[in-house]
Amino acid sequence: MSRIGKKPVSIPSGVEVTLSANVVAVKGPKGTLEFAHSRESKVAVVENEVLVTKVGETKKARAIWGTTAKLIANMIAGVTNGFQKQLELNGVGFRMVSSGKKLTLALGFSHPVERILPDGLEARIENNILTISGIDKQKVGEFAAVIRKLKPVEPYKGKGFRYVDEVVRRKEGKKAAA
Repeated sequence: MSRIGKKPVSIPSGVEVTLSANVVAVKGPKGTLEFAHSRESKVAVVENEVLVTKVGETKKARAIWGTTAKLIANMIAGVTNGFQKQLELNGVGFRMVSSGKKLTLALGFSHPVERILPDGLEARIENNILTISGIDKQKVGEFAAVIRKLKPVEPYKGKGFRYVDEVVRRKEGKKAAA
């Protein structure tokens, strides 16, 4: 039994949830999100709550039940508050510049690395911290992971991208011969 799937997802005021066939649309103050759920789960809106139930007793129905409920809860949280990830860039000579929908990064390569922001995402740079924000949790996390993968933090000097709340274990370098 899914503990997450059993709990109803509450709908705050100012958020509208509509159902059509197997598509759930959530509209709120920050925007609109849609999600096509599996036929193995059934979604119903009762008063100010969204109820997700599984259809049948198949293995896939049990697996997708809680996932569907959590995805709908994330959509509701996204259109009300939004999501953000913060990346910190450490290293001498490493720079970031944001201009419109383009992010230009100088990461010690022979060329600058340019990435285009996906639709619905915003990037802010303050000092050496890049803040990626948007209403879709999956897009925000995926783009942050793509940026981090360009120059992951290395354990010896701590240079590269790391999440702000991430703890990096530092290694000791070579010892000088006596």
